[in-house]
Amino acid sequence: MPIYCNGVSRRDTLQLGLGTLLGGGLLTALRARGFAAEAVNKPTAKAKSCILIWMDGGPTHFETFDPKPDAPVEYRGEFKAIPTAVPGVKFSEHMTRLAKSLNKFAVVRSIRHEQGNHGAGNHYMMTGAPTRIPVGCGAFVSFHPSMGSVVACEKPPTAGLPAYFSLPSQTRSGGPNFLGAKYAPFVVGGDPNSTGFKVRDVALPDGLTGERFDDRAGVRSDVDNLKRFMDKAAGDPALALDDHYKQAFDLMNSKAAQAAFDIGRESTKVRENYGRNQFGQRLLLARRLVEAGVPFITINDGGWDHHADLFGACNKRLPGWDQSVATLIADLEERGMLDSTLVIALGEFGRTPKISTLSGQAKAGRDHWANAMSVLMAGGGIPGGSVIGATDAKGFAANERVLAPENFVSTVYTKLGIDPGKILFNAQGRPSHLVSDPTPIKELM
Repeated sequence: MPIYCNGVSRRDTLQLGLGTLLGGGLLTALRARGFAAEAVNKPTAKAKSCILIWMDGGPTHFETFDPKPDAPVEYRGEFKAIPTAVPGVKFSEHMTRLAKSLNKFAVVRSIRHEQGNHGAGNHYMMTGAPTRIPVGCGAFVSFHPSMGSVVACEKPPTAGLPAYFSLPSQTRSGGPNFLGAKYAPFVVGGDPNSTGFKVRDVALPDGLTGERFDDRAGVRSDVDNLKRFMDKAAGDPALALDDHYKQAFDLMNSKAAQAAFDIGRESTKVRENYGRNQFGQRLLLARRLVEAGVPFITINDGGWDHHADLFGACNKRLPGWDQSVATLIADLEERGMLDSTLVIALGEFGRTPKISTLSGQAKAGRDHWANAMSVLMAGGGIPGGSVIGATDAKGFAANERVLAPENFVSTVYTKLGIDPGKILFNAQGRPSHLVSDPTPIKELM
């Protein structure tokens, strides 16, 4: 029988003196050993939920959290560096509110990898696993379960609500892979800043009364109880549809879901603090989902691929982005939720140190650069005021406390009480390391 979320840790494998997993009998033995050891190996969870702000396209580290004020102008760019709440640490000029509140969060400046296109970089940072084969820049890739899907699998959802949401769309590599459709994100589209904002599947369709809805649900239940020859087959699309139908039924009957999505219950002041725009209101909605008990929410915040007009785009976008993210962190702290909620902001990579102008583009930008990037991490016991690692004087590469995507993803799992050294099994019973290097970033622990 396939086992997806349950598994064994690397420690169990080594204690048994085994370097490889061979044979069905041995596989069964390892699974049994894993179940027995799970209580011992499972990390103590500091965080109960995670809000992942995915800056799709690859945000510039120079113009956000890692400015280079002493570098030549073709490297440092147009923006000034400003002081932060931590002496000696500077952010770029538009990060004003986050600079003042650095004591509430940490920045990791030294994660690097070698996946310099969007498809591969997205997959690596979203899953902790590099792609198995070269992929195109625009590819939507899934070779391994995403963090959101793993958390949904490991942490049972609140009654009536899915465990994993993605707003307003799913990220390129944010899916469940072999874990199955049950652990795919529930996508909430639309603009929560609009007056007519509604979430699909949270209310009964017009003309369908509660009694008629119950009757239809009963008919479907009767049909589902009929024996299907393919029910046990891996990848049966009917099973995936069952998961989606059940999710929809649960949402329509859930008062908690209806309350969580009723963003109009928030005061005008709170909504304005977050920013009366789509991004700010999605962060507010994410906070409401955390309050409702949802363990993982991704905000798919696209448009960071600034090959051209970098400074014009950042002038328009960064002040509002800074306000919304700083407000989220402060709001969680004021409500006593920051210690149990992990907040992360990152993209697939950073941007090139030297400013460039591509052919046919009049306004300068920065291109893809996987040798350096900055990651914001707050909550879940993350020590505020921490700046982990560094890049060289021109921002070419991480050169102090160099870290990999595996370390970042292992940190997220550990904070949420999931053992990053666990071994999962796919539908064919083949083992797969959750993270190949399960070492978290010790300075954040």
